[in-house]
Amino acid sequence: MIRTLLTLILLLVAVPTHADPSDIAAAGRGVVRVVLVASNGETVQYVGHGSGFAVSPTLIVTNAHVVAPAREDGSMLIGVVPSEGASGFLARIVAVSPRNDLALLRLVDKGSVAPLTLFPGAIEDGAEVYAVGYPGNVDLAQGLSLAEIVEPQAAVKTRGYLSAGRSSRQFETLLHTAPIGSGNSGGPLLDSCGRVIGVNSFGTLSEGADSEFYFAVSPRELAGFLREAGVKPRLGAMPCRSLADLDRDESERAAGERAGAEAQARSQALASDRAQASAQRRAELAVIASRENGLALAALLLVGALAAGGTAALFELRGGRRNAWVAGGIGGAMLIGALVAWFARPSLDAIDERAAAALAQDHRSAPTSASTVGGGAMICVVDPARSRATVSDVADVSLNWTSEGCVNTRTQYGLADQQWSRILVPNEEATVSVNSYDPAARVYKVERFLLPLEAMTAARAARSQYEAPSCGGGEDAARLLGADQAAIRAVLPASPNERLVYKCQVR
Repeated sequence: MIRTLLTLILLLVAVPTHADPSDIAAAGRGVVRVVLVASNGETVQYVGHGSGFAVSPTLIVTNAHVVAPAREDGSMLIGVVPSEGASGFLARIVAVSPRNDLALLRLVDKGSVAPLTLFPGAIEDGAEVYAVGYPGNVDLAQGLSLAEIVEPQAAVKTRGYLSAGRSSRQFETLLHTAPIGSGNSGGPLLDSCGRVIGVNSFGTLSEGADSEFYFAVSPRELAGFLREAGVKPRLGAMPCRSLADLDRDESERAAGERAGAEAQARSQALASDRAQASAQRRAELAVIASRENGLALAALLLVGALAAGGTAALFELRGGRRNAWVAGGIGGAMLIGALVAWFARPSLDAIDERAAAALAQDHRSAPTSASTVGGGAMICVVDPARSRATVSDVADVSLNWTSEGCVNTRTQYGLADQQWSRILVPNEEATVSVNSYDPAARVYKVERFLLPLEAMTAARAARSQYEAPSCGGGEDAARLLGADQAAIRAVLPASPNERLVYKCQVR
């Protein structure tokens, strides 16, 4: 029995979880409280509230039944209260579908909410899911007043599991076990990467009390509703992988690359040794051949000189002095030539010199590959096995890189710790992007951090402390930018919410 219990515990511990709390927290930025109030001009009366979530900076999805009182009473006000910020916003209904309990609101006041990403793929039975919203029983337990209810507050998050195969008969729904209460209606049901997979609508009842099973409007119903309303939401279809899994895979990949590099280095060293030996052998043969040729020429000239000397002596005996002088001169010249050929032979020490010269010539004649530079006009394609996308549409990236870190002739990258990067801190969107490029590997990487208001404010403050240089400043400007960007990195979390890794190729 004890052994069986230990086995079960080990199995539970070994089950991998892909949920990242930072993803659910980041998604919470786009969840709002939808408040209905009635006013007669003198007093304001709280009618009720539900939840909702942004599909664009100014468009909010909620349940139709949440805003039904406002449809019946045109004087009723609809307020949208985000999870963070200074205040809420007024909103109006722009589309409603009672059939599948969906409604779409547009912000009337000047303001915006971070939009969530919808997952358009199939959801596995038993998948981990999260419900995010504003259950009224939490407000009641806290003793919140009406004034406090309409102030920005963090949404409540609960976890459960999907139970596929059961749907309501009125419209397509997802059955799950992430607890929701009155006030959660209209809030999102999220997957482990913080993407919307449904809209929480209602729960089952047991003896008049909420039970542990709940229904969310399916993503197919939501997609059809948004399509009819002319809304194109942000979609994220990549599989949900944890950064821990990616980091582990990256470590294994890096280890494999190091092993491959070491093997290649050994192979190159062996090839270099073989080339050195071959060059040495060629030089040795060349020097030996030169020495033998010099020796043969000297011997030939010496034989010729002796023959010419004998001929001169013969002419001298026969009284042909003039011919004797001619033959003697030829013999003398041939003797001098023999001596020159003998002493001009290359020495054995020339073998090493000729071998070095041959290797240098081989290196000069070897073609230089452009891929070792990593620059030029490229097209970069995402590598799904190395990427984790939670909020972004994945598309190819055009990249024109120069050796000084200039991208697309207008954006200078900073250089720090031998890495090229540019940190983007927008004034509107609450997302910091760290874009980097590795010229040696031709790998372009985008890491995005979905930050709460306080962290985003700190990142913007750090960014305001320096002016990014234009392209053309050289390596000194790139290193200065790299040092300046360190202040932004200091306020970022240890891990991003999403990582996109692109492999680049020259066009």
